[in-house]
Amino acid sequence: MNVEVIGSWAGQVWNALHESGKLTVKGLKKATKLKEKEIYAALGWLAREGKVSISETEADVEVVLL
Repeated sequence: MNVEVIGSWAGQVWNALHESGKLTVKGLKKATKLKEKEIYAALGWLAREGKVSISETEADVEVVLL
């Protein structure tokens, strides 16, 4: 796993959120075909850049673009 790969995953997650609006991690897995650990790495990247808002629900984690 390197920076370029994580950046690529972040792009996939951003595109899925851009098309769908709010998604859960489960929804992101379906939309991007990424593994859960890859999604969380991508979300860390996007959160660090201030591009997403992440909130925890009872069942999952919801993500929305800022």
